Amino acid sequence: MSEEHTAEEAVPAEGDFAAPPSGTYRLQLRGTPDGHFGFAEAAALAPYLASLGVSHVYLSPILQAAPGSTHGYDVVEHSRLADELGGPEAFGAMAARFRAHGLRLLVDVVPNHMAIPEQRHRNLPLAAVLADGPSSPYARWFDVDWDAGGGRLVPPGEGEPNYRRFFDISGLIGLRQEEAEVFDRTHGLLLRLVEEGHVDALRIDHPDGLADPRGYLRRLADAAPGCWVLVEKITEGDERLPVDWPCAGTTGYDSLGMVGGLFADPDGEKPLTDLYVSLTGGPDGFEEVERGGRLHAAAHGLRPEIDRLLRVLHRVTGTDRPGLGRALVELLVAMPVYRAYVVPGEDAPPQAVQVLAEAARRARAHLPEEFHPDLEIVLELALGRGENTDAEFIVRFQQTSAPLAAKGVEDTAFYRWNRMAALNEVGGDPSRFSVGPVDFHSHCIRLARDWPSTMTTLSTHDTKREEDVRAWLAVLTEVPGEWSQAIDRWWNWFGPSASPLEPDLEYLLWQTLVGAWPLTPDRLEEFLLKAMREAKTRTSWTDEDAGYEEAVLAYARRVLADPDLVTDMTSFVRRLAPYARVNTLGQKLVQLAMPGVPDVYQGCELTGLALVDPDNRRPVDYGRRRERLLRLDTGRRPKEVDDEKLMVTSRTLRLRRSRPEWFGPGAGHEPVAAHGPAAGHVVAFARGGAIAVATRLPVGLERRGGWAGTTVDVGRQGWRDVLTGATLWGPDLDAARLFAHLPVALLVPREIDR
Repeated sequence: MSEEHTAEEAVPAEGDFAAPPSGTYRLQLRGTPDGHFGFAEAAALAPYLASLGVSHVYLSPILQAAPGSTHGYDVVEHSRLADELGGPEAFGAMAARFRAHGLRLLVDVVPNHMAIPEQRHRNLPLAAVLADGPSSPYARWFDVDWDAGGGRLVPPGEGEPNYRRFFDISGLIGLRQEEAEVFDRTHGLLLRLVEEGHVDALRIDHPDGLADPRGYLRRLADAAPGCWVLVEKITEGDERLPVDWPCAGTTGYDSLGMVGGLFADPDGEKPLTDLYVSLTGGPDGFEEVERGGRLHAAAHGLRPEIDRLLRVLHRVTGTDRPGLGRALVELLVAMPVYRAYVVPGEDAPPQAVQVLAEAARRARAHLPEEFHPDLEIVLELALGRGENTDAEFIVRFQQTSAPLAAKGVEDTAFYRWNRMAALNEVGGDPSRFSVGPVDFHSHCIRLARDWPSTMTTLSTHDTKREEDVRAWLAVLTEVPGEWSQAIDRWWNWFGPSASPLEPDLEYLLWQTLVGAWPLTPDRLEEFLLKAMREAKTRTSWTDEDAGYEEAVLAYARRVLADPDLVTDMTSFVRRLAPYARVNTLGQKLVQLAMPGVPDVYQGCELTGLALVDPDNRRPVDYGRRRERLLRLDTGRRPKEVDDEKLMVTSRTLRLRRSRPEWFGPGAGHEPVAAHGPAAGHVVAFARGGAIAVATRLPVGLERRGGWAGTTVDVGRQGWRDVLTGATLWGPDLDAARLFAHLPVALLVPREIDR
């Protein structure tokens, strides 16, 4: 059976382009000679992706980026498709090939910023502003503080940047999408591709950087009615996506943490916390580490943005007393979410009032009492209240709080407190150790009700560890005693004072080795270099300590070169393998079957053990994946966990695509109960006519003696598992029989055809 024939069998002959999205597959395009992957290479995957079962191919940015770009987020020309990726002709051929295989196209959009390339003429609007300053017709494109620059835009390397940047990256300058001309000129090509039917959906990068995210999305909805639009929005804690945003939902970081938490054992929290504290001397909680990371970002990387906001504050209040600056920083540092969505001229919504009130409560604890009146002034201005209300302050406060959260927490604190590295993930909360089934089901019911077409994900180009690294590390929560013994051996392997690493970094090293084993020296060194520079404790990207860095990397090489140590680590990892398999397959089935539209990050239909970028952007061996899928489709049984994960992925995606009434908008999420002594080791839910069932906490299950009469209440007779083909009879299914071959099951009524 040919690959093309397999793909045709898996997709309706004409492709149902009116059907709701059922699944996406993310591809990282790359225009550089090393590992080039452009439009033509993407097009060649059409038969495979159609056979895998997705409805949409999800592309990284496609517009002309800066020379040598490895990711595409540094756009320099919005009116051109990237030459390095193949240009218009190759893009058109790719889009046509996708459509011929029943696939639609989701494209990454970068509205917040443009690049300032070294060859500045490559960015024509920027070149005009550099030449003519505020008098340039393009001056309104960019968010420039003309007063601070003495009437000119100060480019990187020529002084303090006083324009709005993307986080602390001086080579990326903020765009003013609130200006109609800027929106029209920067979105014209993409909107034309939507109108012509080449692009079907848009993913909006970093909306929290915009002056008015809601206004931007409304303008986009008017320009592309009916388009499936997703926003890369990080929600924190109980935060919810604003209901008045005209979009389908987020890119799924909220679900990533909920799904992963299901497979962490809450009983492991205390012993692993105690172990971390005893080894590193670090704190037993994340709160003060987070505050320290935010303060560091405010004082260093984001100092220009803080200074600009402070100048606005002084202008509005007519005073420069020191308490205002201190209060401003403390309020920003204390924000519990990325930003409060206050719109100038409108009453602050209740959620924004609550967010800023909580931030003020936290800030007061760190301010002398004499500065509390200053805090109240800043708070009222941030809420848009009082006589001195000022639109610029309202907007800039929010455009500063968002990057402060990203840089201070995700890119600093997450590398400083590694009690359990699997929790230190984009959109995650390191202090939330695990998630119980009740909380997971509540999350899913809310998604099905409020955001049924949101995206769900387990891995992205921004995750610090791919999904199966986290699946391996989750096993440690069930074996804290064994982990403690292993760490004690490895920590002192070369002697009690042999390691030059800071204790927290060393603890991260051993977790990384276990989660991503086996690791080559170059991959490990690349990860450690990024980790220690992001932590910014002994070295950083802007203030490198070359001696310390080389000592760390030399120690990592020594670890990997010691055959006895490698043997010991390998033995420990093999001990975890059966349980990691359960977590790998369980979290994948849950993500693919739960409410929302699941995304599969490139290559992660097999085990995904990559670390933070650029490791997770390495070329993917699609030949290997095609061969494995073809073997499964021609009746071969899975031989290893890679085959099993591919089977779970393809069968679930295909079922979603063929049964939109079960999984699409309008479909609900209904928890399915288990009964018996091991009921707590089951997570199960119904989606329309299908039921997904997964095993959780496998070590504890084994200690308990297995399923021992546990049943799953499926509510009726006659089921077929689409993963194994087994026929099962209900209404109470014996868990031991249900999981006889795999630790997961995807059940459909027996009379449903394959």
